[in-house]
Amino acid sequence: MLQDWLPFVIYAAFAAVIPATMILFSFVFATRPSSRTSQRMLPFESGVSKEAPGQQRRFTVSFYLTAMLFILFDIEIVFLYPLAVQLNALGWFGFVELLVFVAILAVAYVYVWRKGALEWH
Repeated sequence: MLQDWLPFVIYAAFAAVIPATMILFSFVFATRPSSRTSQRMLPFESGVSKEAPGQQRRFTVSFYLTAMLFILFDIEIVFLYPLAVQLNALGWFGFVELLVFVAILAVAYVYVWRKGALEWH
């Protein structure tokens, strides 16, 4: 009976040890309070340096739209893998489902393309 639960115990051990190790390393490698300067205490956000508000470049809506479309299509493509794995077991029904899914993705892609959402201005 223990062999049935062994993978779960190993997974739980990894799930507990990895975050604990990360927290421990953050305390071990943290900077000393004496070396903290005003520059180091400023918030750091995704590589954006803190400059005067007028000097920062703003992203247009098309940037966010393109990013969201990429995420949307990327997530939809992820659903193809389980279907491809089980396609032999599903037979023709699974193949028709795959074609319908790809057709819906193609229609959505053509719609987005025709609307000009993929054009970078």
